[in-house]
Amino acid sequence: MFTESIDKAHPNDNSRKYGQLLSLVIALVFALSIHPAKAHAQITGELEVNIPFQFYAGDAKLPAGKYVVRMLDNTNLRLMEISSADDSVSALFAVKDTQGPAPRKSELLFNKSGNRYFLAKVFDEGNPDGSAVPESQYEKRVGQAAAEAQEHVPATIGHNREATSGLLHNRPHT
Repeated sequence: MFTESIDKAHPNDNSRKYGQLLSLVIALVFALSIHPAKAHAQITGELEVNIPFQFYAGDAKLPAGKYVVRMLDNTNLRLMEISSADDSVSALFAVKDTQGPAPRKSELLFNKSGNRYFLAKVFDEGNPDGSAVPESQYEKRVGQAAAEAQEHVPATIGHNREATSGLLHNRPHT
């Protein structure tokens, strides 16, 4: 009898709790939508590039030539592959997120130490979020001697095997 009188006195407790829970969920969704988590950098599709010098991608030493660069599927955007246009040479290398000025064209950036070039960053056209290649042990040793510049090498998007060649410009390594 006592419980019946309490239930009768507060018949809307369940509906009030449901309303509070619904308000909390709506507030949480709103808060997450105005402050989204930072998305991982991603190179969409394939980038084609003509690299006019011998270079290193991670631990791999690769000859000058035409290459295709792509993000590997199912690697949480942390592993990329670079392969020659004729598929005779390829290498896998780890990447991490980076930011920089949004390039007008897709490009690969190389650190230059002496006459050695090391793949440092990959950016998609118009996107300030890119992928950075961590320095290999070899690059760290060579880099201690003298980091001279960064080279920007333009890339084309898609399966057009007529990749752009040449360097855009040099700028001091930062």
